[in-house]
Amino acid sequence: MNYSEQQIINQCKQWLEKIIIGLNFCPFAKKEFVQNTIVYSVFTHVDMETALQGVIEECQCLDKNPEMETSLLIYPDNFQYFEDYLDLVHFAEQLLIREGYEGVYQIASFHPDYYFAGVDEDDDSNYTNRSPFPILHLIREESLAKAIKAHPDAAAIPDKNIEVCQQKGGKFFADFLNHIKHN
Repeated sequence: MNYSEQQIINQCKQWLEKIIIGLNFCPFAKKEFVQNTIVYSVFTHVDMETALQGVIEECQCLDKNPEMETSLLIYPDNFQYFEDYLDLVHFAEQLLIREGYEGVYQIASFHPDYYFAGVDEDDDSNYTNRSPFPILHLIREESLAKAIKAHPDAAAIPDKNIEVCQQKGGKFFADFLNHIKHN
């Protein structure tokens, strides 16, 4: 299905609001969502080289706009195969190092077919990182470090998220992601 750029952004915002914030997967996301300090950048019909150039351009955008806290790079029609997406993540992380952004930004990864190494692809826990589209999330490391320090038990967040996924069940998440794609 072809979506406009605004439809793609709206779907990602719904996912953020209802899943990431609503289920408290990321206790640090609500502030940025409410204060509108998230950059949403949609990249359509790009190859690996263009996608990687976009990563650096997003870093430069965040450099120039310190009031913006984080950026979601959304690939609605590329990197649909999870293995191809993992290549993008790997090359993007290497590029951050090469371009001097190590310690400045880090990448969190989200994909419609995300699965953790050593975990069955259909395990409910994978929904902690499943999203409507392939997404690279650029995060300011300094801000993340402050948020983690201020959180009473940041180390427990991943296990709590897995527990929520297992309680809700994969069908809940699959239905939600399907719903936002078709409404």
